[in-house]
Amino acid sequence: MTTIHWCGTGLSSGPGLRRLLENGHKVVVWNRTVSKAQEVVGDLTKDVRPYSLEALTAALEPGDIAISMLPADQHVAIAKACLARNANFVSSSYIAPEMRALDAEFKAKGLVSVNEVGLDPGIDHLMAHDLVARYRASPAYHADNVLSFTSYCGGVPKIANPFKYKFSWAPVGVLKALRSPSRSLRDFKELKVDRPWNAITSYDAPLPSPESFEVYPNRDSYPFMEDYRFDKAWKVKDFVRGTIRLNGWSQAWDPVFREIETLSGPAGDARLAEMANEFLKENAYQPGEPDRVILFVSLKAERDGKAVWHETWAMDAWGDERGTAMGRLVSMPVSFAVESVLNKEFAPGVHAAPADPKILAKWLGQVQGLAQYMQRLNMA
Repeated sequence: MTTIHWCGTGLSSGPGLRRLLENGHKVVVWNRTVSKAQEVVGDLTKDVRPYSLEALTAALEPGDIAISMLPADQHVAIAKACLARNANFVSSSYIAPEMRALDAEFKAKGLVSVNEVGLDPGIDHLMAHDLVARYRASPAYHADNVLSFTSYCGGVPKIANPFKYKFSWAPVGVLKALRSPSRSLRDFKELKVDRPWNAITSYDAPLPSPESFEVYPNRDSYPFMEDYRFDKAWKVKDFVRGTIRLNGWSQAWDPVFREIETLSGPAGDARLAEMANEFLKENAYQPGEPDRVILFVSLKAERDGKAVWHETWAMDAWGDERGTAMGRLVSMPVSFAVESVLNKEFAPGVHAAPADPKILAKWLGQVQGLAQYMQRLNMA
C-alpha cells in the first residue's frame, strides 16, 4: 500500500489531512512540533513523527507521495528527495523556477510533482480552465472577439474588525507579499505596479446579496494566459489575477504601507517579523470565530463593444463546524490531488492544477461541497 507523507500541520492543513486518514489511506504525519500535529489528527493516527528532511528522505519508498505544507522555500528540497527515492510530490504552492527545472527528471523517472492545488493557486485555476473550455465550445466563440479575464481571491474576516483583516496564515508572509511588484494587462497595455496599494480599485461582486470590495493585482499575471490555454492570437484586453479585501482595508492599512516603504535589508526583515507578531496578537481569529474566503473568476468576450459571452464563477465560504474556510479550501484540494496521483491521473512531470475535463469536473464538484455558496453565473 502506498504511503502518503504529509509534512506540516499548520493553519491550512487539517481538513485535507483528516480526509485522507478518514478515507483509509496509509498516512505518515510529519511536523516540527509533534504535539501540535497530535492536536490536529491525534484522534485518527498515532504515526506522527518529528520532521526533518533527512528523516523524511530515509522514510520514503518507491511510489510514495510526499506532500509539503511547509513554507514554500522548502518544497524544492523535498521534491529532490522524492526524485532520489523514486517518490511523487504534491504541494499547494506556486511552481518555482527551481521546481519547473525538475520536470525532465520527473518525466524520466515516471514520477509526478503536482503543485498549485490549493485555493489560490488551485481552485482559481480550476475555475479558469472551466471557463476557457466553455467559451471555446460556445457559439459565441470567434477570432475577432475581445477578451477580458479577472480572478480575485482573498481571505477576509466574516465579522469585520477595525483592521479590516484577520490572519489565517503566517502574518509575515502577508506583509512580505505587500512588497512584491505585480504585472497585469489593463486595456491592452501592460500594467506594472511596484506596490499593491498603488493599484487598488473597486470590485462589485456577483453575490446573492451584492457586495463591493477592494482589489489589486498580484504577482505576474502574464504567464497564466498560456497556462489557461489562451490562444496567442486572441485579442486580450484585460488579464488580471489579484487579491480581494474588505472595503476600508486600504485606509486601515495605510500606516502599515507607509512603514513598509521605509524597510529594507536584514533590519527591515526583522521589523517585518516584529510587526507580524504585533498584528497577530491584535488580529488573530478567536476559537470558533468564522473566517471567510471569497473568490471570483470571470471571462468576458465582446464584439463591436457588446458582450457576446460572459460567465463568472463566484464562491463565498466561511468557517463553520467543519473548521475554517481557509483550511478547507487550501487543504482539501491537496487531498484530491493526492488521490489523483494514486489513481495515476497525472502524466509524469511537473504540473499545476489540472485542465483535464474529467478531473476538472470531479474536483469542482467536490469543491462545491466545501463552500456555502458557489455558482457559475451567466453574466451576458
